[in-house]
Amino acid sequence: MAWDEWERLKADAAERGSTQMQLNQYPADPGGGTPAGGASGDLKSDKKAWVTAGEGVRGLKDGIGKALTKLDDGQAGLGDTGGCQSAVAQKELYDSWKKYVGDVSGRCDELGGLLERAGHDLSKPDQTLKAELDALKLKYQDTEAVGGQAKEK
Repeated sequence: MAWDEWERLKADAAERGSTQMQLNQYPADPGGGTPAGGASGDLKSDKKAWVTAGEGVRGLKDGIGKALTKLDDGQAGLGDTGGCQSAVAQKELYDSWKKYVGDVSGRCDELGGLLERAGHDLSKPDQTLKAELDALKLKYQDTEAVGGQAKEK
């Protein structure tokens, strides 16, 4: 499309004036209850579903705890890392993963608790719940990778 044609189309639209926007909505309830096929004005939430979801997320901590134990057991025989670069690198990797997996466990615990409380707190404003989720996200930001990066001597 040529620039002149674009300018002409814009001018034509401006001459016609702005069109009114209409939002489609359910007709007003005349007092007889919910219109046929309409939605109820009351939002219903199943508190048990929220609690079950929270318990499920918190339950992930058990598997994570077992993984941390295996990680610790696998690290037990390393001993002194002095003088062996691969042992030093392996220790750094271990420390990094131990912290990361510990943070995942903490995140599961806090998120699970938040989900469990959400069933009780649905009366809170959305902004309050979003702020709680954002704080959790900020607290458990993923860590920077440490393995495989060259170090200065």
